[in-house]
Amino acid sequence: MMSILEVCSLIKQYKHLTAVADVSFRVEEGRCFGLLGPNGAGKTTTMEMIEQIIEPTDGTILYRGEPRNESFKQEIGIQFQHTSLLNFLSVEETLRCYRSLYRNTEDLDWLKERCNLGPILNQRNNQLSGGQRQRLMLALALVNRPELVFLDEPSTGLDPQSRRYLWDIVDDIKKDGKTVIMTTHSMEEAEYLCDTIAIMDNGRIIAEDSPAGLIATHCRSSTITLPNTDTVPEAVLNGIDMHRDREAVTIRTDHVNEAVTALMEAQIDLANMKIASPNLEDVFLILTGKQLRD
Repeated sequence: MMSILEVCSLIKQYKHLTAVADVSFRVEEGRCFGLLGPNGAGKTTTMEMIEQIIEPTDGTILYRGEPRNESFKQEIGIQFQHTSLLNFLSVEETLRCYRSLYRNTEDLDWLKERCNLGPILNQRNNQLSGGQRQRLMLALALVNRPELVFLDEPSTGLDPQSRRYLWDIVDDIKKDGKTVIMTTHSMEEAEYLCDTIAIMDNGRIIAEDSPAGLIATHCRSSTITLPNTDTVPEAVLNGIDMHRDREAVTIRTDHVNEAVTALMEAQIDLANMKIASPNLEDVFLILTGKQLRD
């Protein structure tokens, strides 16, 4: 599959701070590529360099195999994490205003339906809820019929219903053959939407693969949880990783069947047992650590 975007050895230096250090990746056309990482990892800075908002210190960015030219900004759509809209304009007026800035534009009725803006067209921008505002911002990112769409933390602060609705819109964008590059803090969002994920930390990409590939490579262990800590002797599991506290016993193992068999043979009550498969959050914590960084 052809790469629509290629980033080679991208660097951004601010005096004594290196925000992005030698980042390289390719994005295939029609796919969703996610940048995942803790606060300050360099995700948004990387996006802004690709979007031509800030200049890189060094590195190469190719769009469809060529350096970006004047038409690049006409062919991309951007949903920023924070965007100021004119409060006195309505949703309808805002759509028409943004549409006037581009040569190749999307049908407004299609946009209104796709992003469910019909009920709020006459509302002013400062009267919108978080979910309504994010749907409008996504519509604005699509107003020029872009082939490449950038989403920076698209569902931050949304309630579960609004978040899932937004994900469905992004999923439809992918089905239309458009390419999506997104940053996110949400592991669930990344697993649901992204075909490929690059995990960033300290300005570098430390792992890149599909969600399933990252889990298979970095975190194969499942977790077994038993609520009654007094009934599980440590000798039962013969050295298997087991953590005990006042409320539960937690067992991490690559061999769930063998662990459960050992528990059954020891006649341990399994009525309230829970088994959790590894997920992207486990991978993220293994690769970046559990310490909170601002």
